[in-house]
Amino acid sequence: MKTSTLPRLFLFRHGETEWSRSGQHTGRTEIALTARGEENARALKTRIAEVSFAHVFVSPRLRARRTAELAGLAGAAVVEPLLQEWDYGDFEGLTTAQIQAERPGWNLFRDGASNGETPTDVAARADTLLERLLRLDGDIALFSHGHFLRSLGARWVEWPISSSQRLFLATASVSILGYEHQNREERVIEAWNVV
Repeated sequence: MKTSTLPRLFLFRHGETEWSRSGQHTGRTEIALTARGEENARALKTRIAEVSFAHVFVSPRLRARRTAELAGLAGAAVVEPLLQEWDYGDFEGLTTAQIQAERPGWNLFRDGASNGETPTDVAARADTLLERLLRLDGDIALFSHGHFLRSLGARWVEWPISSSQRLFLATASVSILGYEHQNREERVIEAWNVV
């Protein structure tokens, strides 16, 4: 991975869980990684071996913390509540197909979650986190969740939160947010969904 003089954000989606495999929305529910999820999280260690992280932040959820641990970064990790997954409210544990059976055409990034977070809520949370991270020096590792990291990527490049639906993330993937021309005003997505 190329060296940057400006800090980059490395986004790590947690490893596979039973619910991520089945497509169930997993916000607050604590779900352990599957054996495959643990194996893929361990593989992150070799993929990032040449990167020296000045800061490591992790969602409070067990699946993200375990991924950071298996990737070899738990010792430096600080729990950051803003990295939590989208609050799915009434949709927790349901698949998109189950939700759309009751609400045809439903889209999380447009409609939000009943009794959970709205797209505006998540965009504000992502923006607040980015403001904090932009004050730091050095490369930053963030261990979090699919829908929130997609939202964070969109907000990094100043896209509306609805654009997040176009940024797919596999479990145990790595994405890099950085800059073009080493210019803080030119934020770009350097890499996305590397597995």
